[in-house]
Amino acid sequence: MIVFVATLCVMRLMGKRQIGEMQPYELVITLIIADLACIPLADHSIPLLYGLVAILSVYFLHQIICLLDLRFPAAKAVVSGVPSIVLNKNGIDDAELKKNNLDVSDLIESLRVEGYFALDAVEYALYEAGGTFSALPKKNYMDLQKSLPIVLIDEGKFDDKNVELTERDRQYYLDILKQNGCTLPRTLVMTVDGNGKAYLQEKGEKYRTVDLAWQKQLW
Repeated sequence: MIVFVATLCVMRLMGKRQIGEMQPYELVITLIIADLACIPLADHSIPLLYGLVAILSVYFLHQIICLLDLRFPAAKAVVSGVPSIVLNKNGIDDAELKKNNLDVSDLIESLRVEGYFALDAVEYALYEAGGTFSALPKKNYMDLQKSLPIVLIDEGKFDDKNVELTERDRQYYLDILKQNGCTLPRTLVMTVDGNGKAYLQEKGEKYRTVDLAWQKQLW
């Protein structure tokens, strides 16, 4: 009971953000506190005071880091990290994705969770230092996502299941790439919606949209 009350008090003293959106160092401190709280409970030979002193020591360490975080911007960037803009007016920033151990499918999933299904419907997208995702849509974003886009090419590789869904074959899309001066190995992503609007981007290049002029809406 004493360890529970002490741990609860320390977590409350750490503030609202510790309970909600945590910075990386706060997650580490939370895990350490949980481990320290278990030590005197699991081993009765260890005095209870040792566990309480350890938990309070970690709390004071947290306060020191928070002080550095608030007073010194450079220290904040090192300890907490900085937001990563992974999608901008030129399209997907592959380098920023890789820096955060993410890929195009992770970005597309995050966009869908926020309600944005077309890559060209978003002006900017970024991952905050705490790992949360934010996106700024274009003014006419609803007009740009009238049909659900599916991924045909991801990091230079075809998704054959989605290709089959479009009632076309690989060669059809290879010809589209060739017409737009692209090659399969350098293609970062290619999506197409049910109306035939394709989003195409090569690695390190600005994205483009291509109207495939389909005669009917497929889905």
